[in-house]
Amino acid sequence: MKTIKDAKFIRQAADFGEIRPVFKKVIWLDKPVRKATLFCSALGYYEAYLNNQRVGKFIFAPGWTTYGKRLQYQEYNVTNLLEECNTLDIALGNGMRFHGNPHENYESITSREDALIAALVIEYEDGTEDFIPTDETWKCSKSNIVYSHVYNGETVDFTMNTDEEFPVKELPDINMDILIETEGEEVREMTRLNAIELIKTPKGETVIDFGQNLTGYVEWNVPAKKGKEFKLYHAEILDKDGNFYTENLRGAKAQVSVISDGVERAYKPHFSFQGFRYIKLEGFENEDINLENFTAVVVFSDMKRIGYFACGNDLVQQLYENIVWGLRGNFLDVPTDCPQRDERLGWTGDAQVFARTASTTYRTDKFFRKWLHDLAADQRENGAITDVCPDLQRWESYGSSAWADASVIVPYQVYAAYGDKTIIEEQFESMKKWIDFMENNGTEKGLFDAHEHHFGDWLSLDAGNEATGGLTDKNLIGSAYLAYSNALFIKMGKAIGKDMSYYEDLYEHSIKAYRKKFLNTGKTEHETQTSNVLALHFNLTDNREREAEKLVKDIEACGHLKTGFVGTPYLLHTLTEIGRADLAYKLLLRKEFPSWLFPVTRGSTTMWERWDGMKEDGSFATPEMNSFNHYAYGSVGDWLYKTVAGIDYDINEPGYKHIIFRPLPCKALGYAKARIITDNGDIISGWEYTGKGNECKFTFTIPNGCHATLYLDNEEYEFESGTYDTVFEYEGI
Repeated sequence: MKTIKDAKFIRQAADFGEIRPVFKKVIWLDKPVRKATLFCSALGYYEAYLNNQRVGKFIFAPGWTTYGKRLQYQEYNVTNLLEECNTLDIALGNGMRFHGNPHENYESITSREDALIAALVIEYEDGTEDFIPTDETWKCSKSNIVYSHVYNGETVDFTMNTDEEFPVKELPDINMDILIETEGEEVREMTRLNAIELIKTPKGETVIDFGQNLTGYVEWNVPAKKGKEFKLYHAEILDKDGNFYTENLRGAKAQVSVISDGVERAYKPHFSFQGFRYIKLEGFENEDINLENFTAVVVFSDMKRIGYFACGNDLVQQLYENIVWGLRGNFLDVPTDCPQRDERLGWTGDAQVFARTASTTYRTDKFFRKWLHDLAADQRENGAITDVCPDLQRWESYGSSAWADASVIVPYQVYAAYGDKTIIEEQFESMKKWIDFMENNGTEKGLFDAHEHHFGDWLSLDAGNEATGGLTDKNLIGSAYLAYSNALFIKMGKAIGKDMSYYEDLYEHSIKAYRKKFLNTGKTEHETQTSNVLALHFNLTDNREREAEKLVKDIEACGHLKTGFVGTPYLLHTLTEIGRADLAYKLLLRKEFPSWLFPVTRGSTTMWERWDGMKEDGSFATPEMNSFNHYAYGSVGDWLYKTVAGIDYDINEPGYKHIIFRPLPCKALGYAKARIITDNGDIISGWEYTGKGNECKFTFTIPNGCHATLYLDNEEYEFESGTYDTVFEYEGI
């Protein structure tokens, strides 16, 4: 049976410049059809239409992968779209494949040619079949999309003549083995938001506010004024004076332009997305502007929502909602760092620190599985993991600790959340190669301290607000992660029956070497909040009391956290583990800079990249790196589920077969409740102060086939499936 691999990659024979092409095929049918299937992929993005009806709901198909090694194709049942005479039109956009860094002079991929490959398979009721592949019999025309770029936006000219047809050419020497079935979740239009306010800024700009920072595009009605150009610009935030602010977009133009042909019509971009809350209008007269004609279309990967959290503190609740929106804005086929500026890359460090929060809030196994396959495909021969995945060959550096450890930590969190061992089996060799790389780049066995490239405790505050790498010794971080990732690797290897004795020995060497080189040296770079957190949370210290005392003393002395991307995800967990949940709550509830709630008090609707993205005086941090939709610090959502509401997994019975309930109520919240939907049913944990002194009501639900252990008020209780209510005199925090 023929497949899409029997088709040819084609592109327009003529030079269209920036104009996007549409490939066409006319198919006549003369007998009854039983089933029709369209297979489609592209070098770039594609949109397929059969008889003017869009095929499928996948936005930005075929998806973003390591294109030189893995290119997804999609399969669509189009039987119900067929007529006697059929026109198949497939448009192409550049997509992420052809992006070079706007600040440097090189290409991210060797071939600059976008191309289409497709095949329509028609099965007739009489048992015969037609196979209609892309080849030189297809035709091509110019679309009215005269410019399209993921970062810069899209320009459409509805006055263009798009009727003229051109020949196509086949692209030789493309390895068909790169074509794979779709592995990831489809990116789709997930929800829509109405415009909430029309603003005239102090500069006289006409701005529309959608009330929520989001990822997607705007669908709007193009006024019926022939030859008139209408422009939309996108921004996340207004400056302290209330003006439209785009400096933090760097080189991304984030602009949509439409030239009207005199017909009023709805329009939305085809091959571009933006991160925004506000749009600025140009070319519009007052009579052209009606808020009802502008709708924000929110796009992200079509994952199932499985986690929910609620509490009685409005600011903390908004923080949680910001975490969820940050996930939505950045889980767009790959876990990107930001959706707005000229970056939008699959940074590995961001993904690993957020993996548990993400996998508790949405069902991420299919999403992460596809991304991890690309991570393994991008992995260097020496075992090093690239800083971003898919790797666009943007820089020579690779193998940073805490970033590359995504290769181990993400599979671990997916396995813990859902209990599927196949992700361990699929990623085992990739994980092993990364552990081996770390071991091979140490001055002695057990250390990872001889590799030059480390990002460090990114955006921490202990070395000054503008110092990106932080104060903590990067070799300390590297060696800590060697021990930690190896510990997780050992657990996963044993879960699938592997002999892990070599790595158990390496782990013992790691602990001893770490203690000798990094603990109690008296050096400031070894005595930071992050170094204390890693020593405690990764179980690297031989004197927990001493390390805990240093961490608490530092926090109490300054009154706030100083941690960055490496220390922050574990900070509140560590304080809880050492019996200082009161201090953890104090940090969570802090409103002043720096804190999680400081952005909330400034009206944020997503997580910020920097603690000081907007400063206390309303000015902004450096525009070179200041995203207002960047989920890394949203890793605190893990603590909200695990400690505030009190739902934890047992890695020995993953997928929440054995549930650990360990809630720590706080009177400042009043109540808290979380729900996690598992394969076995709903897990619910909640508590609420009744208003009668210290009386606190606890509620727990355990799905069928599961069991739970409740730790409460220094007591331990065992439960089978069911729903339980109990009231304690609980002083709380």
